[in-house]
Amino acid sequence: MSTIVLASVLTCPRCGFSQQETMPTDACQFFYECRNCHTLLRPEPGDCCVFCSFGSVKCPPIQAQNGCCA
Repeated sequence: MSTIVLASVLTCPRCGFSQQETMPTDACQFFYECRNCHTLLRPEPGDCCVFCSFGSVKCPPIQAQNGCCA
């Protein structure tokens, strides 16, 4: 069993600003507001959360290979 990484760097597709955030372990994070340009990020089609779409590390359920959050 591998260790789940909880830190991920989110990068805004609009302005390119990056910020390290801690991923929740009990739910997917569907929205994230960029701290630089205030764009509200949402997952891209087919992704379960903003970390899977814009993060340097996929969310904990994907890392554990349990599939997306319900």
